[in-house]
Amino acid sequence: MKVLVVGSNGQIGQHLIHFLKENKEHTVRAMVRKQEQADAYQKQGVETVLADLEGTVDSIAEAAKGCNAIVFTAGSGGKTGYEKTLLIDLDGAGKTIEAAEKAGIDRFIMISAIQANNRKNWHDNIIPYYAAKHYADRMLESSRLNYTIIRPGILLNETGTGKVAAAENITYGSIPREDVARAIVAALDEKNTYKRAFDLITGDDSVVDALQKI
Repeated sequence: MKVLVVGSNGQIGQHLIHFLKENKEHTVRAMVRKQEQADAYQKQGVETVLADLEGTVDSIAEAAKGCNAIVFTAGSGGKTGYEKTLLIDLDGAGKTIEAAEKAGIDRFIMISAIQANNRKNWHDNIIPYYAAKHYADRMLESSRLNYTIIRPGILLNETGTGKVAAAENITYGSIPREDVARAIVAALDEKNTYKRAFDLITGDDSVVDALQKI
């Protein structure tokens, strides 16, 4: 399976590209905004394409041409204002969903946020972020795509353990970004994750076992 990673310059995206590059079952294309980012990946032997989530649906569809799956790991980040959250986490996600349908790509994995589906558990200080994730997820669920929505807990930069817990309703927890990337790779072909949304935190099961239990 050839996978377009949207958000390749982010921390989860970088881990994901590393794992996909080493994976015998998949190949990867990194979508980036800047030429210097593309140059850095090309030096690693990673195929790249330039496209911007603030650009057109057509440009994203063109970037995805020839791929079999899209993983959306993009985010505006904590240092930007909420206007960027709307443009990237919500509208950028919506454009990418439209682009997948336009390009004839069926498989789509979305990285969301823990409990984004449950308004009563949103954190008060980042409600606009949760709202963006909530409605992006709903757009994906309403699409024709074969989706998986992964809602990770508090993201950590620690080395991953490879041990996680996955369920449709986990109210709190954390997880290394590296383990989120591992879960994405495992979910690509795991039929139990098709048309499913679930929370993901550090736990006691291997990634494969956890995804088969949800």
